Parts: sequence; C-alpha cells; structure tokens
Amino acid sequence: MSYDTTPDSGSAAQYDDPKDKELGLGTDLAEVTTVHEGEQKFRKLGWKKLTICLIVEAIALGSLSVPSAFAAVGMVAGVLLTVGLGLIAIYTSYVVGQVKIKYPHVEHYADAVGLIWGRFGYELVGFMFAFYLTLCVGSHTLTGTIAWITIVDSPAMCALVWGVVSAIILFFVALPPTFSEFAILGYIDFVSIIAAILVTIVATGVEASNAPGGLAAVTWSVWPPADVTFADAFLSVTNIIFAYSFAVCQYSFMAEMHTPKDYVKSIWALGLIEIFIYTVTGALIYAFVGENVGSPALLSASSTVSRVAFGIALPVIFISGSINTTVTARYIFGRAFKNSPIKYINTKAGWLLWIGLVAVITVIAWVVAEAIPFFGDLLGICAALFVSGFTFYFPALFWFGLIKEGKWYSGWKNICLSLVNGLVFVIGVVTLGCGTYAAVQDISNAYSEGSERSPFTCDSSAYT
Repeated sequence: MSYDTTPDSGSAAQYDDPKDKELGLGTDLAEVTTVHEGEQKFRKLGWKKLTICLIVEAIALGSLSVPSAFAAVGMVAGVLLTVGLGLIAIYTSYVVGQVKIKYPHVEHYADAVGLIWGRFGYELVGFMFAFYLTLCVGSHTLTGTIAWITIVDSPAMCALVWGVVSAIILFFVALPPTFSEFAILGYIDFVSIIAAILVTIVATGVEASNAPGGLAAVTWSVWPPADVTFADAFLSVTNIIFAYSFAVCQYSFMAEMHTPKDYVKSIWALGLIEIFIYTVTGALIYAFVGENVGSPALLSASSTVSRVAFGIALPVIFISGSINTTVTARYIFGRAFKNSPIKYINTKAGWLLWIGLVAVITVIAWVVAEAIPFFGDLLGICAALFVSGFTFYFPALFWFGLIKEGKWYSGWKNICLSLVNGLVFVIGVVTLGCGTYAAVQDISNAYSEGSERSPFTCDSSAYT
C-alpha cells in the first residue's frame, strides 16, 4: 500500500472518515474483495503462525538484557516493571490491531500514522520504521559477533571476521519474502532461546550453590542499589521496554493474515509468554549471579557454560535478527514497486531486486554493529527513540484519533480508556526524553572511562 494510492477509475471507494478522502486514503473495494494472483502467497498467515512471527521478532535480545536491568533497579522494581510494562504492551498492541481492523488498507506502521498526521507523519514514521528495524538487525549482528567469539575462544582471530560471518548468515536467513515461510523457522527460534535461557539459569544456579556461602552469599538486592545513577536506572528501564517492542511489526504481519481479527489471540499468547519468560529469566539469573550479571545474560555463566549457551542460542540470534530485515525490505519493496508485479517477488527481476535490497540492509546493519559497539546502550537508544513511539505514544494517539467513539468524557468507558491512554502517552514521552538522555550519558561515561572498545576493532577481548 502506498500513502498516495487512490482508487482506480471504475471502482467504488470506501472512506471510514471524511479526512481519508481528503488525504487519498480510500480503500478500493475491488482490492479488498479480490486477491491478485501473485499476492496469494502473502495471505497464508493464521493466528498461530502470527504468534510465532511475533515471538521471533520479540523474544530474543530483550530476554538477554532483562537480568542486567534487574541488577540496576533491584528485584522488586524489576519484577513490577517487567509485568507492568508487559501488560501495557499487550493493551497497546490490541489498539494497534484495532486500527488495522477498522482501516484494512493499512499495511505498515507508517500507514497508520499517516491517518492521524498526514503525509508528514507517513514519511517520518516510514523512516523511523526502517531505521529502527535496521538498528535491530545491527544489534543481532553484534550479538552474533559476541557469540562466535565466546564459542570459538580464539583471541588471535580478528573480531571483524565474526561480524562478517554473522552478517552473511543474517542475509541468507532473511531471503524468504513471506512471513508464513518465516514462521517455520520460528519454532526453531523459540526452542533455541528457551533452551539457552534454561541452560544459563540452571548453570548459574548450580555455580552459585557450589560457591563459598552458597546462594546466601550472592550479592543481589531487593531495592535499587544505593550507588545507582538515574542514567543507569532509566537505561535499564528502556532495556525492558525494548523487550516488549512487538507492536512495531504487527501491521506488517497482519497484512498477511487470512483472518485479521484473530490477531487478539496472538497478542495475548505472545504477551503472557513474554511476561513469564522475562520475569523468570530476570529474577532467577539476577538472584543466582548478583550485581555483576552480564549483558547479554549468557555471559553471566562460566566460560564453558557461556560457550554452550551461545551455541544453543545461535538460531535465535540469526532468525530473530533476520525477520527485521525481511520486514524492512517488504516495506521498502512495497513502496518502490507499488504498481508493479515485481512487488510479488515471483519473477527473476523481482528476486534479483529483492536479494539486492536484503543485502544492502544487511551491510548497513553490519556497519551499525561495528560503529556502535555496546549492547545495552544500543538497545536503550532503540527503545528511547523508536519503541517509545511504536509501543506507547502512537497507539495512545491512535485511540484518541481513530478508535474512540464520541467525546472522551461521554460515559465511564471512554473516561477510563482516556485516562489509560493518556497515561500510556505520558510513558512514551518520558521514555523518549529520559531514555535518550540516559543512553547518551552512559555512552559518554563509558568513552571517558575508556571502558568501551573502539569501532571496527579486531581485538576480540574488547567484545566480552
């Protein structure tokens, strides 16, 4: 779908709101009721496969950063934030889906923002959407580099080699153009991250039990540490927020559903699974390792266990990273070839262009991974600048501008939902401002202390 698409001559157009006609956002009824022959393969996603796609996109880097967030804010705040932000993410994802149901022509997040902010919003969020997902691919490239360095344990090998290897794997896994095809890899992805987390939890628990003093000697805290700074604490909050960033790709996935209304089952399934995994992972690994827990969390175990855990986690690192490439490429491809059969990627020209685009995105992501070499801060920047909007303030604005019926004060239901969405909007804006400050401050401190590696370095020890 293109922002400036208008109905073809001779077909009726349907407008859900008078301003849609003004903006050229009418839905071609022929387009709704018929499916182009080349588009058939893009309409095979059911709610179970949608859940798997969301799991692939969401449960990866986030789960590996949560334990270090617990160390910064304490056990009580960590649990409350993980559960509370998870429930909010489920609600905002529900609102995001309501927009798709009401405006079926919406195919990507930028299309939805275009409904409330016009051309400016469409172009702005289109850039944010593609750039954010590319940053996510960069995060996975960096994690892949750390994983290979840990597994192979060969300090003489230049670290850049492992970055290139990670990028090549991400490229090949991202080549399937439909999410229905990608969902098959999702089962491997889910088993991989669960197994890696379980290995890390069990190993750190055994190590803590066998250490002098046992579990009682582990230095974890119920409350935030006395010496924690605002920047450290809020950066940890943004890492938890990053873990619940599944709404950003929801429109892209729902565009392939054969029954879009079933999305509600998917977001509840995903949301509850995420809350459980993140809370258990964060609390147990923090309780077993203590204040020195690493990020990603797989670095918290002994050298041998970390190597095993990273080996098990390789599928999730590359599958979850690649789906972001696929979503980005689908968005760009759809805009570039909106009126051409090439967009269905079922011809030689279509495949060549698709492969080239995936390659370009992967190369950019690799450059980002090497230029911004700090795992926690990269996630924090992503959460502050982008997830704050995709998960919080944009869904709140969608409810007020597209979903709400009547005045905000007309009845208890509207009053309650207005207060809820108002609070969600505030959370988003606070995350945008304070999260950006916290990430930039942490990066500045790290460089002034000389604790971060230089960009594009061959030194493997700098990554771990």
